[in-house]
Amino acid sequence: MKKYLCTICFLLLIFNSAKAQSLLGKKEELFTKQDSLRGSITPERVWWDVKYYHLDIKVNPADSTISGSNTIRYKVLKSYNRMQIDLQKPMEISKVTQNGKNLKYKRDGNVFYIDLVAQQNVSEIKELVIFYSGKPKIAVNPPWDGGITWSKDKKGKPFIASTCQGLGASVWWPNKDHMYDEVDDMLISVNVPKNLMDVSNGRLQSVTDLKDGTRTFNWYVSNPINNYGVNINIGDYVNFSEVFKGEKGDLDCDYYVLKDNLEKAKEHFKDVPRMLKAFEHWFGPYPFYEDSYKLVEAPYLGMEHQSCVTYGNSFQNGYRGNDLSGTGWGLKFDFIIIHESGHEWFANNITYKDIADMWIHESFTNYSESLFVEYYYGKEAGAEYVRGTRKGIKNNKPIIGHYDVNNEGSGDMYNKGGNMLHTLRQIVKDDEKWRTILRGLNSTFYHQTVTTKQIEDYLSKAVGIDLKPFFDQYLRDIRIPTLEYKADGNSISYRWTNCVSGFSMPVKVTLNGKSQWLKPQTEWVILLKSPKDLKLEVDKDFYVNVVESKG
Repeated sequence: MKKYLCTICFLLLIFNSAKAQSLLGKKEELFTKQDSLRGSITPERVWWDVKYYHLDIKVNPADSTISGSNTIRYKVLKSYNRMQIDLQKPMEISKVTQNGKNLKYKRDGNVFYIDLVAQQNVSEIKELVIFYSGKPKIAVNPPWDGGITWSKDKKGKPFIASTCQGLGASVWWPNKDHMYDEVDDMLISVNVPKNLMDVSNGRLQSVTDLKDGTRTFNWYVSNPINNYGVNINIGDYVNFSEVFKGEKGDLDCDYYVLKDNLEKAKEHFKDVPRMLKAFEHWFGPYPFYEDSYKLVEAPYLGMEHQSCVTYGNSFQNGYRGNDLSGTGWGLKFDFIIIHESGHEWFANNITYKDIADMWIHESFTNYSESLFVEYYYGKEAGAEYVRGTRKGIKNNKPIIGHYDVNNEGSGDMYNKGGNMLHTLRQIVKDDEKWRTILRGLNSTFYHQTVTTKQIEDYLSKAVGIDLKPFFDQYLRDIRIPTLEYKADGNSISYRWTNCVSGFSMPVKVTLNGKSQWLKPQTEWVILLKSPKDLKLEVDKDFYVNVVESKG
């Protein structure tokens, strides 16, 4: 009885904590018990470490159903006899077995609690098998409002795909649906009608034709993978490939598109080797050489599924043909190929533990777009691109969301986050040092899940400045820091306003035509020998405001 009371107390604590967070400067949001079960590391999750999945499913386009099993291999970290497995309604678990014995289980919304019979001894490796089926949620507006997309190509053949970031992989398969614990490796077996192909993560191991007119594709992922990165793509695909000569040797690049789009894809997907060359320069080696790189046509815009990036940008440059920066540079490349592939480094290699820290994925990847531009068109072109995205910043709520309730922060994690990093680069001053910092992130946190604090601490140490006030300002506050200045004929005084306590970011300015660095504080700082006719401008690569005080 005690363990159940402890679980209830734990959930109440998480729920109240989420409410309290919203009272401390964030927009009031109410969260449910299901939010806490989904977003927190519950007692039924913490005691085991997932090591391996074998997802073995049949996808039936005729009735939009998925059925099959997931074999879960795990390591016991603490002796416990209850396991939380996530599977969202209307999907149903029909049976759970361990050591050939049926186990009892109980549903609570989107959570199944499984009662284990065998002794769970610390350090032991155990397995259980979950059988399930149902009609998964249909994606309304993928990838933002995800689920399964059941569509058809121009010839009327099924064209099917999964998208589930935020929503959760448990929308279509049973798993430990929390980002903190990535599975070490995985086999994905997908059975489809014989005239179709499934493309999933990793490398294709085998294809088995069955007597019932179906075939099963077996894909093996040898690297750790996050839950939402696991995907299925089913269609009348054709394949072409090439080898990229990268930093770690030969990287296999495979492309899967609908037959009618083959020639267009062969030309348009030339952005892939360009992307790989630029991003290996900035971020280090592509993180999944063992699993290859794949770009797969999908019936929606695109998504960063690990080693299986999906694409639906109609073989055109920009974002659906538009330049999000408004500078012209955004039409020099296919936004989906560059952005979604950038996530291989920031999302799939370095992964947030909690979706509240989604900025780690999106801010760095947004910034990667400008680094791509810089690599091919010059430093000022890249800077123009990232500055151009500022028009999309809303500053309506903090970039970081609420923890432990599966809540992401503001969409400003994209454009504001990219400009935050561009601002940080100005503080670093040395371009090669900045590149070393970015590469160091990917080597230090290689194949790991991380928190915002880990990233902040790494950057503070690498830059050599305590960046906590900097990140408090840009990630946890909605105000744009403002450099306020005034002159009295003999001196100029300046300070940071509209900012968090202790904000002290150095800033580059032009003072009457002369470039120099200032070190403002939140209190007035006096600079002697001010020119009589004062003209002060802040370097445009800093995401700040500037105002002359009339007081």
